Amino acid sequence: MLSSLMNMFRVADLRNKILFTLLMIAIYRFGSFIPVPGIDLDAVQSLRDTAEEEGGILGFLQLFSGGALTNFAIFALGIMPYITSSIIMQILAVVIPKLEQWQQQGAVGQRKITQWTRYLTVAIATLQSTGLVFLFSTGSGGGGLTGGTDIVVFNDTAVGRVLLAVLTMVAGTALLMWFGELITQRGIGNGMSIIIFASVVASFPSQGGLVRAERGWGAVTILLALLVGLVFAIVFVELGQRRIPVQFAKRVVGRKMYGGQSTYIPLKVNQSGVIPIIFASSVLYLPLLVAQVLPGEGWGASVQEWINDNLASPTSVVYLSVFGLLIVGFAYFYTAITFDPVQQADNIRKQGGFIPGIRPGPQTERYLAKVLSRITLPGALFIAAVALVPAIFLNVVLNASQSQNLQAFAFGGTSILIAVGVALETMKQIDSQLMMRNYEGFLK
Repeated sequence: MLSSLMNMFRVADLRNKILFTLLMIAIYRFGSFIPVPGIDLDAVQSLRDTAEEEGGILGFLQLFSGGALTNFAIFALGIMPYITSSIIMQILAVVIPKLEQWQQQGAVGQRKITQWTRYLTVAIATLQSTGLVFLFSTGSGGGGLTGGTDIVVFNDTAVGRVLLAVLTMVAGTALLMWFGELITQRGIGNGMSIIIFASVVASFPSQGGLVRAERGWGAVTILLALLVGLVFAIVFVELGQRRIPVQFAKRVVGRKMYGGQSTYIPLKVNQSGVIPIIFASSVLYLPLLVAQVLPGEGWGASVQEWINDNLASPTSVVYLSVFGLLIVGFAYFYTAITFDPVQQADNIRKQGGFIPGIRPGPQTERYLAKVLSRITLPGALFIAAVALVPAIFLNVVLNASQSQNLQAFAFGGTSILIAVGVALETMKQIDSQLMMRNYEGFLK
């Protein structure tokens, strides 16, 4: 890896791609501190302090915006609307025949899916920005996101001001989406993943500062040791795969013989990546949002109190238990969407291939489904452990259940999983491009 880091700046073309990617990241981080017009800067400072101290739903939302949400910047929504729309399009492709047909059309169909993903992104961004303006306007009850404290960010609720704020945040999301596509085309790595990587890495210093301020350098040392262990474990699992051998029969076409080759189907242990964590977090925050519309007296107050005590804190036992179960469930759900054993077995049969010892057709389908189910379990348990370990560390070692200032760090495992996964994929692309340049030298 060190040799790759040194060699990638020696190739002019690759160096320009890396510098272009860094420039896009710098512009994104700069835009994360430019506020939306018409906000109260003092209230924004209070909102930022609340998010750093109490975590909760704001802590998770600002994880994917790199702090831009609590700054109410033009990039406040981050790239999350695009990620949400992409996930929705993948799910809809299973139930809508037209989308499934587009998926099978290659590059032409992919362009159509990308275009509709953009439309859906703008629609989701409009809904989210309107909801944020409503929650943090006068009398809106923004305490649902801030641990019960109403913070009024928008003092002027005139229609023109509201529309300007919504339009600014939607335009910021569209600009980020364009940045991501530019990085994919002219830079290095997947653009959307790089932007998410920049967002989550930007939160590491503040999270480490919370631990140092509360527990001193001894806790920071333990935290760094935990971080190194998590990175090694994530790399080990992310690179782990089950290789299913596939043999292609020989066939004669004219005077030439084709086939007779062997290859394999790589099934990753963690097939779903970080998507189950995002799904599970979104589901867990629905009760928090619903609780805000319940009556403040009687049974409504009791329900709100139970939700705030058990589901609003990322270090509570109920939260950790439900969160872990949801991650495992969504891991199986998303893996079933992304890898279809029936379609894979049909493709192998059409290409004249077979798995040694397994008959083509239904037996191959059952075999692939069985293998996929077996390797999904350890992968799901692993990402659940990565998401829960920092919170358990806070509870057991740092006793964060009595310290609200450390609860924002409970999402550290999710940050590390995203950062390491994106870094691995980017390094693979750099290695492949360096290999391609070496091959050019051999061909000369």
